[in-house]
Amino acid sequence: MPLFDLPLDQLRTYTSTATAPGDFEEFWDRTIADARALPLDAVFEPVDNYLSVINTFDVTFSGFGGDRIKGWLHVPAQLEPGEQLPVVVEYIGYSGGRGLVNQNTRWAQAGYVHFIMDTRGQGYGGVAGDTPDPHPSAGGINYAGLMTRGADHQDNYYFRRVYVDAFRAVEAAQNHPAVDPSKVVLAGVSQGGGITVAAAGLTAGRLDGVIAALPDVPFLQDFARAIDITPRGPYPEIAGFLGRHREKYEPMLAVLNYFDGVHLGRAATVPALFSAAQMDDICPPSTVFASFNSYGTGSRGQGGAPEKDIEVYRFNNHEGGQEHHWIKQLQFLRKLLSS
Repeated sequence: MPLFDLPLDQLRTYTSTATAPGDFEEFWDRTIADARALPLDAVFEPVDNYLSVINTFDVTFSGFGGDRIKGWLHVPAQLEPGEQLPVVVEYIGYSGGRGLVNQNTRWAQAGYVHFIMDTRGQGYGGVAGDTPDPHPSAGGINYAGLMTRGADHQDNYYFRRVYVDAFRAVEAAQNHPAVDPSKVVLAGVSQGGGITVAAAGLTAGRLDGVIAALPDVPFLQDFARAIDITPRGPYPEIAGFLGRHREKYEPMLAVLNYFDGVHLGRAATVPALFSAAQMDDICPPSTVFASFNSYGTGSRGQGGAPEKDIEVYRFNNHEGGQEHHWIKQLQFLRKLLSS
């Protein structure tokens, strides 16, 4: 795949033309307050993961609307009684689920507690999931895929439920005795990266303990541009729908604006390490840079804009930096936690 988006010097200064809805803050204040009014009821059941160096718990907690959300929590087995560790809360890529009990334990291998949130209604794309979405037809828009589900109104949109689940996943992780609740790191690739940005913005000023965000080639950023230029992956689900429903572009974009990481990440107050791939034709680099350049520029923080950096992988598509970038993330967290 050749370079198809803006050149790097323009990416570094690119900002989205999208404007947040006038009731954006009120909408999310109400959404989060409604969710937190319900019991979290986080349950951790020990399970056999067939590993000698990591202990695993099957997690269930209440997300949007009280719906029960699954997850895995992996803890280094050498942990002393009463000892607490930082936790990495990981969100999953589009169509994936939490997987098998020992399928992904790498953050625990690095010495952190590792919490993996299952994504409701997903787990059909090669990595199994265990969490249904009991609102499949909300709003009457139920086109192929999830990108337009419930997109007739912001109250009904699919990612409203997912973002609330992500917020409550942080609270659930903080409830485990092996977790230091003051040291929560948010992480994810693609859709997981987009959820990471959203969770960083939504927890800011609403939930203490988040200390960093690691959005890797994040999806769900700068919807308006992404719909126009992305040839492959989930964004074309929206274009495909609009190709048949030509009159719905403006109303749908108005709904998507409530869920755009460009707006949500603006409120973030914690340090972040992003990544972008210049040949990425699923999450184009301009959409990632729109998010990066907006991240932390809002007014929630009292100490000025948070530190942020972005690694750019010029010759990679959506796979991004992969194992090379994970080393960068490990270095980033080591430096952060030692300061």
